[in-house]
Amino acid sequence: MLTQERQELILQKLQEEKTIKISEIVEITNSSESTIRRDLTQLEKESKLRRIHGGATLIDSKIEELSFNEKMVFNKEQKIKIAKYAASLIKDGDCIYLDAGTTTFEMIQYINSKNIVIVTNGLKHIDAIVEKDIEAYIIGGFVKNSTKAVIGINALKDLKNYRFDKVFLGMNGIDLKNGFTTPDSNEAYLKKLAMDLGLETYVLADKSKFNRTTFVKVADLYEATIILDEEVFNMDKYLNETNIKVVIK
Repeated sequence: MLTQERQELILQKLQEEKTIKISEIVEITNSSESTIRRDLTQLEKESKLRRIHGGATLIDSKIEELSFNEKMVFNKEQKIKIAKYAASLIKDGDCIYLDAGTTTFEMIQYINSKNIVIVTNGLKHIDAIVEKDIEAYIIGGFVKNSTKAVIGINALKDLKNYRFDKVFLGMNGIDLKNGFTTPDSNEAYLKKLAMDLGLETYVLADKSKFNRTTFVKVADLYEATIILDEEVFNMDKYLNETNIKVVIK
């Protein structure tokens, strides 16, 4: 099968199924896995799809966002790997901010530091933090049902009262030109404020978040250290813009 025919078939299957696995494409095209990976890389460069672990998905709307529960099962293994490393960065006595992301939620079970304080805007997070017998504060405001995040003007006012040693954030898009982005302006304002109130900021992101831009810019890449599960396309260029820690285990 010619390259153009393969790539047209890949895009056709994506339109039908929204997400496809490399193994599926190998089977229907009778091609090698390395050939299909090259096809997906080329199509991603042309902004025709987005690579994810083990396959590809359609490029979604800049304003659409999965729910908290949908995000929890997406790239689960990668999130756990990132979360374990991020939790290891917390030291005894730290004051921490965890935003309402699913990877920050995964962090909680791996936190073993003593005498720490955690502030969060995540409704799902607060129960898990309290169960760990960690001193916890949840900021007040409007509850966004889909992401279980507390947002809005009251959340911003409340957050301004705190100062943090370390801030841990999720992010929807990470791009060389457009920086850190998220679909919701209210969440973007809260993430940016948390960054400004912290001595160190870490963005927890699996590979699928890179070379992707959503609706609202949060900050430039240099404003946070990225914790990543594996190297991404254009890695050398990202390293020129920000600090990146690639988690090995």
